[in-house]
Amino acid sequence: MNILVIKLSALGDVVQAFGSFAAIRAHHPAARLTLLTTAPFRELAERSPWFNRVLVDERPGWWNLPALMRLRRKLQGYDFVYDLQTSGRTSHYFRLAGAPPWSGIARGASHPHVNPARNRMHTLDRLHEQLAMAGIHDFPRPDLSWFTAGGPMLQEPYALLAPGSSPHRLEKRWPATLFGDLAGLIAERGMLPVVVGGKPERDLAATVRAACPSALDLTGQTSLLDLGGVAARAFLAVGNDTGPMHVAAAVGCPSIVLFSAASDPALAAPRGAVAGTVVMLREANLADLALERVAACLQ
Repeated sequence: MNILVIKLSALGDVVQAFGSFAAIRAHHPAARLTLLTTAPFRELAERSPWFNRVLVDERPGWWNLPALMRLRRKLQGYDFVYDLQTSGRTSHYFRLAGAPPWSGIARGASHPHVNPARNRMHTLDRLHEQLAMAGIHDFPRPDLSWFTAGGPMLQEPYALLAPGSSPHRLEKRWPATLFGDLAGLIAERGMLPVVVGGKPERDLAATVRAACPSALDLTGQTSLLDLGGVAARAFLAVGNDTGPMHVAAAVGCPSIVLFSAASDPALAAPRGAVAGTVVMLREANLADLALERVAACLQ
């Protein structure tokens, strides 16, 4: 069989789909599996053991006919499609693909996820139920050894700090000054605070290091593959509801995840590779989340 899997973004959602990717591969061991994703996740997917080919969706505007024709060619020729993005956009891909056998929410799909409460389900539960309705019932824990071997090898015990979030979701951030104070407490306990994130988080890392000069700034210096290894070797991770915390939880790093009213942990909180390794703290306005409350979880 020639099978297409669609998962476009974002980092946390892609990481939470790892188990579904592994389940699809295990269910179709001899199939040629193709993933359609976005450019930031191409290398990650190519390194994984689940796909024979990775294609990039440029998400063209509906008015851009040449780009839509290129996308149409990428979508056609498959015996089955698992749409794990299940957005309004990817539901339109059903017709572009020529209406093949399809798991998703597109009107006319052969294997629809018909639960009316699907949008009130945790991401992992929703994915598993969708695949169960398409005939996949076994969800083995994915082997992430390919994801955890890379990145810089730090010699001393360290803790990750992820003070960032999407630039348009600033309400999901605990103040960087408090991350700096937390870094100081971590350093007092004999661990190296390590700040991770993308280049846009460098100013946050500078704020952390202003309070704790011994902190190591890795913002903008780790690929997604590097981040998997750095997180796997960390003693713990503390951060906002953002992609790096999903990575940390997935690779088994004990994690403290901070939520504001902007997101609901019941729907999308990271779930650890081992039960009980993820602690969630929630405050409607994260500026009101006391340092002492987070520090108490460091044990």
